[in-house]
Amino acid sequence: MLVRTFMALAALMCAASGAFAQSCGADLRGAQTVDAAHYVIAYRTQPAKIAVGKHFSIELVTCAKGGAPAPTGVAVDAFMPDHGHGMNYKATVRATGPAHFRADGLMFHMPGRWDLMFDVQGAGSPERLTRSIVIE
Repeated sequence: MLVRTFMALAALMCAASGAFAQSCGADLRGAQTVDAAHYVIAYRTQPAKIAVGKHFSIELVTCAKGGAPAPTGVAVDAFMPDHGHGMNYKATVRATGPAHFRADGLMFHMPGRWDLMFDVQGAGSPERLTRSIVIE
């Protein structure tokens, strides 16, 4: 009985977390989400299809969860784990509203798998949220 109760509670928590992730950034049409322990990020790239060797931007919304402090900033970077290097450019990030940010100046200079990394600053150490994407 205790095991069943625990499993039901765990399922409810997962469903609530998924619903929260979907509601984060509801104002960003076509956004994808990245979920971690204390934050969810909803983001979309501009242009929507990232081309090799072309600059792109990212609009993002950060959402605190589970009583985490509101984010005070975000850093955006990318890394190619299969090649052991990052981008040739450093993104600039600026706030565009409460918990809304825009990163400009990103470029994937070669095709392959890239890990897009968002470091959310709240209270204490930043929390990293990562999404792998393949650029062809």
